[in-house]
Amino acid sequence: MTPHTQHATDVSRAVRAFRPGLEQIAAYKAGKPAPVGPDGRSVKLSSNENPYPPLPAVERRLAEILPASIARYPSIAATEVTAMLAERFGVSPDNLVLGAGSVEVAAQLIHALTAPGDEVMYAWRSFEAYPILTRVAGAVPVEVPLDSAARHDLPAMAGAITERTRLVFVCNPNNPTGTVVGEAELEAFMAAVPEHVLVVIDEAYVHFDRDPDSPSGIDFFRRYPNVAVLHTFSKAYGLAGLRIGYAIASRDVAEALRKVAIPFAVSRLAQEAALASLEAEAELEARIDEMTRERARLAEGLRAAGIDFAPSQANFVWLTAGAASEGIAAAFEARGISVRCFPGEGVRVSIGTPEENDAVLAAIAELP
Repeated sequence: MTPHTQHATDVSRAVRAFRPGLEQIAAYKAGKPAPVGPDGRSVKLSSNENPYPPLPAVERRLAEILPASIARYPSIAATEVTAMLAERFGVSPDNLVLGAGSVEVAAQLIHALTAPGDEVMYAWRSFEAYPILTRVAGAVPVEVPLDSAARHDLPAMAGAITERTRLVFVCNPNNPTGTVVGEAELEAFMAAVPEHVLVVIDEAYVHFDRDPDSPSGIDFFRRYPNVAVLHTFSKAYGLAGLRIGYAIASRDVAEALRKVAIPFAVSRLAQEAALASLEAEAELEARIDEMTRERARLAEGLRAAGIDFAPSQANFVWLTAGAASEGIAAAFEARGISVRCFPGEGVRVSIGTPEENDAVLAAIAELP
C-alpha cells in the first residue's frame, strides 16, 4: 500500500467520526459563475451582487490604509463603525453587534438563543442559509410556505409557533422572491407572537425597497423588546467581498451575540470600507436609484414577454416559472448569462448594469 493509498484509507475511516446529523445539512450553494456566451461575453447575475465597483470614497480609504491593515488584528469591537451606526439609527452602541456579513450575525442569533431541539421558523422559500445555520446549531428548522403571491404568510407563521419556537426570521424584502410584507401585516403578526420569541427582521435588501407600505425594522425594534434587525453592507453598499453586517437588538440579546461571535471576524478593511460608505450616502443613493430604475425596466420587459414574475422590492426579480425553471435557466446560460435556478419553483435574476440588463432583455425576448 502506497503512502497516498494509506492516507486515502485513513480519511475514509475518519468520516465515521463526523457528528450525527451532518448528512442532513446541505452545503451552501453560491451563485454559478457566468458561462461564455456566443458573443464572448459573460454576465453573472446569480448572486445578488452590486454590479458596480466600490464607491470612489471607499476605494480611496482602502488604498490609504491597505499597507498597514493586514499584519495586525482589527478592532474586535469595531468601535468607530459601531458609534457611527448608533448615531445613524438613534440607538445605543450596546444595541449593535457586527459580524462577517449579516449571515454570520444570523448564525450568532441562532447559536445564542437556541438549544438542541429548539425551533427556528422562517418562510419558505426564503434565504437558503436559514435552514443550514439552524441545523448546524442543532436546532429544528420550521418552514412555513409562502402564500400564492410568493409573500410571507404571516398568519400561518403565527399559527405555527409552539412552546419550542425561539426565533422567527422575517426576510423583508424576501430573498429570492423580492416580495415584502406590509406595516399592518407585521403589526398583527407581532401582536400574535409570544414575548419570549425573538422576531428577526432581516433587511439585507432594504435599500432597494420603494414600497411606501413596507414596515421599518428599526421602528419595530424601538416598539417591541422581542425584535432584532439585520442589515448588511454586502448589497447596496457593494462590499460583498469584504464581509460586514450587523444586528440591532436589545442589550441582553446583543450581549449574548458577542459571546458566540467569531473573534476578529470583521477585518479592518471591512470596517474602514463601511465607515467610508456611511459617509458617502449621497453617492450611494444615486446608484440605488439607477438600480431600481433598471429593475423597473426589466420588469417591463418580462411583462411584455408574458412571463410571470413577482413584484420585487430588491435588487433582483423572481420568475415564477415552476416546472419550466430549469429550461429558462439553461436558455440564459446558452447566452452567457448565469442566473439562480430553483428547480420546480422559479428563477432569480439579479439586476446588473444597464448593458447586462440589455443582454437579459434580449434573452427574455427569445425564451420559448
